[in-house]
Amino acid sequence: MSSSSSPSSSQTGGDQGGIGSSGGRDDRGRRRRRGRLRRHHQLLQGESSSSAIAAAAAASAAAARVSAASSSRRRSSSFMAASEGVWPEPFVESLAFQVALDASVSNGRLAAAPAMAILFLVCSTWGAISRSELLWQNLTRRVWNATRHLQQTWRNEYIYRHRTARNFRLRRYIYTTLHFTDVAAPVPGNNNNDAGADHHLICLRIALSDHHLAAGFSDGSVRLFDLHSHLHLHTFRPFLRDLLGLFSRAVSGIVLSPQRVTFASLDGDVHVSHFAVYGGPGPGPGPGATRRARLGDVVNDGALVDFTGCERFWVGLYAGVPGRAIHIWHAVSEELLFEGGTLTDPEAVMGWHMFTEWTTEFVGRVRVTGQELAVAWTGLRVLLFDLRNQGLVVGEEDAPLGLIVGFADAADEAFMTADTSGVVSVRRVRTLEEVCRFSLRGAGAGATAAARGLLGCMNSGYAVMCVGGVVRAWEIEHGERLYRFRERIGEATALTASERRVAGSSSGRTIHVWDFGA
Repeated sequence: MSSSSSPSSSQTGGDQGGIGSSGGRDDRGRRRRRGRLRRHHQLLQGESSSSAIAAAAAASAAAARVSAASSSRRRSSSFMAASEGVWPEPFVESLAFQVALDASVSNGRLAAAPAMAILFLVCSTWGAISRSELLWQNLTRRVWNATRHLQQTWRNEYIYRHRTARNFRLRRYIYTTLHFTDVAAPVPGNNNNDAGADHHLICLRIALSDHHLAAGFSDGSVRLFDLHSHLHLHTFRPFLRDLLGLFSRAVSGIVLSPQRVTFASLDGDVHVSHFAVYGGPGPGPGPGATRRARLGDVVNDGALVDFTGCERFWVGLYAGVPGRAIHIWHAVSEELLFEGGTLTDPEAVMGWHMFTEWTTEFVGRVRVTGQELAVAWTGLRVLLFDLRNQGLVVGEEDAPLGLIVGFADAADEAFMTADTSGVVSVRRVRTLEEVCRFSLRGAGAGATAAARGLLGCMNSGYAVMCVGGVVRAWEIEHGERLYRFRERIGEATALTASERRVAGSSSGRTIHVWDFGA
C-alpha cells in the first residue's frame, strides 16, 4: 500500500502547490475540474453506502495488485514519475480497468461504475483518464460483453448499459402493448375460414432486436413491429402446402437481425425475408420477397420443435425420428453442416402429436450462446455442443428429477435450467460451473411439470419467470429474488428478454412489452 499511496500523495501535493501560487484564476479552474469529476460521480445514481464501501475496497485492492504486478516498470521510471509528480497515463488507465473489473467480479456489474467514480475523484489527472475511449471500449466489452456500440461513444454506451441494468434491478420500466388488425391465414377444410383461423391464432414465439419485435403465430405467420412507434409494420406469411395437421405450419422459431427475419415452422420449412429500416434505402420500412430457404422433410426428420440461430449459424431441434435430433446450417450459404443426435429420441411420440394437438408443454428447446455454443434441453437431459465444430458435444447432463423445458434459456456465457421441484440453476456454458440457484417455491403457483403457462427467459444479468400469469424477476449473479411485474398477462405462450426489454404473450392477441431502457 505504501508504494501505491506515495505517488498519489505527490500528485495531490503538486495540485495544491499550483493552486496556492496561482490565486483566484486557478481557484476557478479547480472548481471547474471538481465539476467535471462530480459529473463522473453521478454514475453512482443513488448507490447505497454499502455498495460504495465495497467499490472503494475493490478499488484499493485492485490498486495494490496492479502496483505489485507493475513494480519493475515503476522502478525503471520512478525517478521521472517522482520528479514530475504524476503517474503515467497508461498506468492509471490500466489501474482503472483493473479496479472496474475486480469490482464487477466481486460485487456484480453495477459495482464497476462506483469503483471507477471513486478512482476518478483522486485528482484531476486521474479524472482525465475518464475521457479515454479505449478504456470505455475495453470496459464495455469485458463488463457488458458488448462488441459494438449503439450510442455515439463507448463512454456513452457504457453509461447507457449501466443505467439500463440498474433499471432492471429497480423495476423502472415503461409498459406497452402491441396490437394488430389483420386476420390469420385461412385453415384448409374449414367452412368458416376467418373465424376458424382466428380461433387458433396463438403467438408461439417472440424475437427481439434493438429496434424491432417479431412474433410468430400458430398459422405460420410472423408479424413485425417497430419498438419505438409500437406500430405493426408487416406480416410475413409462409408458402402454403399440404398440411399434416392443424398446427403443422405453426412457427417454431425466429432469428431476427437488423434487416432480415428468418422463421421456421413445425413441418421443417424455413423462410427468409428482408425488410428496410428507417434511415436506410427506400421510402421506409417495407418487406422484401419472402422465400423458402429450406423445404421440410417430415418423414425423414420429424417435427421441428424449436429453431434458433445467430449471425453465422441456424440450429434446429427435431423430434419424431431417432438419431435426427439436431440440424445445423450455415446462416449465409444456408448449407446443411450437421445432422444427427439422439437427444429427443424419448420424445418422438410427443413430436408427432404436436402436428394435431395444441399443448403448452414443450418437447425441447435450443438456444445459441455468445460463444457460438448451443444448449439444448428436453425434460430428461441437457446437451451443449459446438456450432463451429459440426455439433461436437462439449457437455452433457441427465436430470434425475426432470426439467421444466419452458424455463430453460441461455444468454451470453450462461444458461439456466429448472427441475420439476422448482429449483432454478444458472451455470456457465464452458465449464458447467454453477453461478447461482434459486427456488420458485412461493412465487405464486407451485412450479410443477404439470402446471400450465410456465415460461422463463434471461439476459446477461437477470432471469424473468412467468408462473400463473405473474411475471417475476431474479438477478442471476447471486440468485436474489427482486420483484414482480405490476401487470398480469394470463397464461403465457411466449416470453423472451433482451438486455433492454422483456416481451411476452398470452392466449389472446396482445403482445406485452416492458422497456427498461435508460
